[in-house]
Amino acid sequence: MAARDAHHALALGRLLHRLDRAVTARIEAALAGAVTVDQWRALDLLADGAGHPMNVIAAHVGVPAPTLTKIVDRLVDAALVHRRVDEADRRRVLVLLTDAGRALHGRLAGPVADTEREVVAALGEEAATVRDLLQRLADRLG
Repeated sequence: MAARDAHHALALGRLLHRLDRAVTARIEAALAGAVTVDQWRALDLLADGAGHPMNVIAAHVGVPAPTLTKIVDRLVDAALVHRRVDEADRRRVLVLLTDAGRALHGRLAGPVADTEREVVAALGEEAATVRDLLQRLADRLG
């Protein structure tokens, strides 16, 4: 039984990896080369206008802190975001969208949302169940 469980876990891992690649490719197409998927995830979080510290953005994007630093550096170089010292805690730096970043987000949000709706629609009536199961698995595995 243990060998069968290991086989199913491996098959699930491969399936999730394949699904991630397929969804990522569709989102990349929607972004049309304007930004990478990880850059988009950061911009999308920052679109709330609140400004976020790097650790929060890293968790949202799903990358380690050093990788996020490179992502944010590229967004700063492209004048899409800027860094500002947090007035509530001067030890922290917040990242915020620039006007150009807000404009780009506004232009890309529709195509990305359409793509995400297409992905969810492929599941039909079971979409909520699949999402809930994947969320439970992600929560349990960390």
